Amino acid sequence: MNVARPREVTELGLSKLGAVRLLRRDPIALLERAAAIGDLTHAVMPRTDVYFVNHPDDVWDVLATGNHDFHKSPALQNARRVLGDGLLTSEDETHRRQRRLIQPIFHHERIDTYGDPMVAEAERAADRWTDGAALDLHAEMARLTLAIVGRTLFATDVESAEARDVTGALHEILSQFGRQFSPWFPITERLPLPATRRFDRAVAVFDRLISSLIAERRATGPRDDLLSLLLAAQEDGAGMTDTQVRDEAVTLFLAGHETTSNALTWTWWQLSRHPEVEARVHAELDEVLGGRPPDAGDLGSLPYLRAVLAESIRLRPPAWAMGRQAMAPHEIAGITLPAGSVVVVSPWGLHHDERWWPEAHTFSPVRWLAPDPERPRHAYLPFGGGPRMCIGEGFAWMEAGLVMATLAQRWRFSLEPSPPVGLQPVITLRPRYGMPMRAHRRERP
Repeated sequence: MNVARPREVTELGLSKLGAVRLLRRDPIALLERAAAIGDLTHAVMPRTDVYFVNHPDDVWDVLATGNHDFHKSPALQNARRVLGDGLLTSEDETHRRQRRLIQPIFHHERIDTYGDPMVAEAERAADRWTDGAALDLHAEMARLTLAIVGRTLFATDVESAEARDVTGALHEILSQFGRQFSPWFPITERLPLPATRRFDRAVAVFDRLISSLIAERRATGPRDDLLSLLLAAQEDGAGMTDTQVRDEAVTLFLAGHETTSNALTWTWWQLSRHPEVEARVHAELDEVLGGRPPDAGDLGSLPYLRAVLAESIRLRPPAWAMGRQAMAPHEIAGITLPAGSVVVVSPWGLHHDERWWPEAHTFSPVRWLAPDPERPRHAYLPFGGGPRMCIGEGFAWMEAGLVMATLAQRWRFSLEPSPPVGLQPVITLRPRYGMPMRAHRRERP
């Protein structure tokens, strides 16, 4: 699998407006077009040059070994309107200091303590359903992961009108993601347009929630939650301001809720289409758990369940694309990218590349039970890489594994025939029309 890195740049073959139009209407098609042309593809878009990087070695250069030459892309920097200066958007020393402060919070021994509330919330979700009920499973997984992030991040129950407000605000924020790719966005975001007002109201929902919880913790003292740990984190005797805690809490809230709910939704969809895989998952759960609730210590004994999740995330990566902007000229495999250009790294493209994944479009969890030793390490990037790799990776794997193990013991789901399942690539990769499914109570042997 030693495929040579690019020694030339290939052109995408679209006009400026044609490239922007495709980016806004079908960004997955744009990524696939770029990957089909070559490992380093160039497009001219309004105000910038864009390079699509599609070889694992060069992707790792951008994300890790050469990361000092890059900042997050302009589109993601627009997310500061929601996330402030949190880990996802901050740069340079601000980012390094915040990561040092937060990293200990996600040590595996600490996050293991959140396994029980994850299982408890999954059990509560399972108790709501009835045999034969029609569900939007994407909405159900969003409700569940919202409850989990409420328990673990804020030590609070968000099964309330407040939860509906947060869900509605998140939907509004994500629905406007495409605006950020418009050449007119720097102008329209400052105008009192209806979309801008709706966006501002959605951000205010998060601000009210987080600010009230921070004030409560300051007044009453810490609880056993991640918010209390953020408030207590210090380096050289200095901690975070309330604004910094707010930015990190909102970032963790959105990342922990949104990405995991999508990963779970796509996994249930895959299981509904592959009954032989579903049967093997059930057999493993019956053998290892015997009907009891799982805990964090069980996940190492469920290798096939982990393989199913890994394969589902490969085919439908929640973080489907990552953008960087070159702050200085940077050489990739003999090609110099100019300062100011935008580099797009595509987990979607990497994960569907036949060079690294034979029968790349086939759902095959067994490939994870005996991984190909020649596959480049960086051909799989569900959580990014380098110093900006997702800090909550361990938390996400545990949450997805425990939720799947809890629910799959009691339920299976069949896909409803309509509407069609489509992709909605916003900040994360969502199902465009939800995920209408029917719940079936599982009879264990």
